[in-house]
Amino acid sequence: MAKGKLFVLGDSISIHYGPYLRDMIEARFEYDRKRGAGEALADLDKPTGANGGDSAQVLAYLLDEEKRETKYDILLLNCGLHDLRIDNASGACQVDINRYAENLVRIIDIAKKMAKRILWVESTPVRDEIHNRISRDMTRHYSDVVEYNRAAGSIMESGGIQVIPLFDFTDGLGAGAFCDHAHFTEDVRRLQAAFIAGAILTCCQ
Repeated sequence: MAKGKLFVLGDSISIHYGPYLRDMIEARFEYDRKRGAGEALADLDKPTGANGGDSAQVLAYLLDEEKRETKYDILLLNCGLHDLRIDNASGACQVDINRYAENLVRIIDIAKKMAKRILWVESTPVRDEIHNRISRDMTRHYSDVVEYNRAAGSIMESGGIQVIPLFDFTDGLGAGAFCDHAHFTEDVRRLQAAFIAGAILTCCQ
């Protein structure tokens, strides 16, 4: 039986769990993602290379790929953590929740033309006391992650898109799961990959 193809378009969290996910699904799926991991890993807070960035950047990427007539078997999507970040100098949110929702509607409309199956991965939690002590240039809030995930979940439900609840899974691992302001230890990355792999293998028989 020919392997299906999985393409990942997501933030730096997905870059970290990606190698584990690739290994866990390799018997069934060929793994690929937005290219440029080395560039992205040089500064995880700057969405370049493999880092999909905010919803506007994800939308722009898919629009470009649509022009190239790119097709996907399974498209694993995520964005949100870059959208909800607040610039400490200006106090402005990078992408407010209303624009975020508008972008997601467009993302799903385009993705449905390109992919046989779409899966949405929730944004992972932050802990205010950890994130905002370490990060000097930007602020994130746990409550905003909840709100943005709720908005995304409503859009995905309306669009018939399966949501992988990575927020609750990761939140249950506690404050010790973090290796910095927003990213996770190797053990947690492996657990996240296993959680996502289970969802993929269950829904994409």
